[in-house]
Amino acid sequence: MPQLTASIERFPIRGAFTIARGSKTEAVVVTATIRDGTAIGRGECVPYARYGESVDGVAAAIAQQADAVADGLDRAALQARMPAGAARNALDCALWDLEAKRSGRRAFALAGLAAPEPVVTAYTLSLGTPEAMARAAAEATGQAGHELLKLKLGAEGDMERLRAIRAAAPQVRLIVDANEGWTPDNLAAHLDACAKAGVELVEQPLPASADALLGDMTRPIAVCADESAHGRDTLHRLVGRYDAINIKLDKTGGLTEALALAADARAAGLDIMVGCMVGTSLAMAPALLLAAQARFVDLDGPLLLARDREPGLVYAGSRVHPAGPELWG
Repeated sequence: MPQLTASIERFPIRGAFTIARGSKTEAVVVTATIRDGTAIGRGECVPYARYGESVDGVAAAIAQQADAVADGLDRAALQARMPAGAARNALDCALWDLEAKRSGRRAFALAGLAAPEPVVTAYTLSLGTPEAMARAAAEATGQAGHELLKLKLGAEGDMERLRAIRAAAPQVRLIVDANEGWTPDNLAAHLDACAKAGVELVEQPLPASADALLGDMTRPIAVCADESAHGRDTLHRLVGRYDAINIKLDKTGGLTEALALAADARAAGLDIMVGCMVGTSLAMAPALLLAAQARFVDLDGPLLLARDREPGLVYAGSRVHPAGPELWG
């Protein structure tokens, strides 16, 4: 009989991780583990207060499904049983992992996908002073060899940050995440500055409640929905306002919904970015199954940690390699 447990784990961040909404020094994750004989399936999620989630609440929501899991809950039934969000993500990914372990088949094969290959991932620079972000950009593109930087912006002084970073790393590819930090009054100027700096994509420039403005303007650069994009039920509001969506498993409520969302987004003419919260390799591994469909991959969570799970994903320069079965799937 399958047994489900939920555990809270803490992983220190290397330095601090700062965005427009605040700063943190550790990643607090919730892990769902299902044991069925010798087979063990795991899934990790990162509760996010922006979406009304708490660590204790997410852990409790997972634990409440123990009886259903013991009675044979599967992924299809889970979609109707729990709402989208971090708790369902951890349990959905644990069920994928468990099925892979039971069957001896890799999760990508169970999903009908080709074997994943190494992909270039963005490397995130925390919000800071122009000087600090310029130094971080130079370091990231020097010995570390990152090819694509994601800049956390969304605060006073973003123009200066862009200029300083581009001067410090003139050849690197750039994407920007404003984390809802810009306003209707400064949006056009910020998008124009990003275009002039060679930025390829801007994530969530406006608050989700104000993004209708994006549909009424000519945009000089592609914009990507993040906080505005969750599951398939949100997709109809994004077409015409955005050029791409950031698919994060903690928002979709797991890999099952993420795969369906990716298919619908492509059919609607939207590009895909696959992203993450700050978590360990266990959270990144299932998201890598979407990477082949994505224009941009942002799965650098473990690189921001002082320590990762063991075994974890292998990062070589700007490339992240697919998970081995001992980690997930």
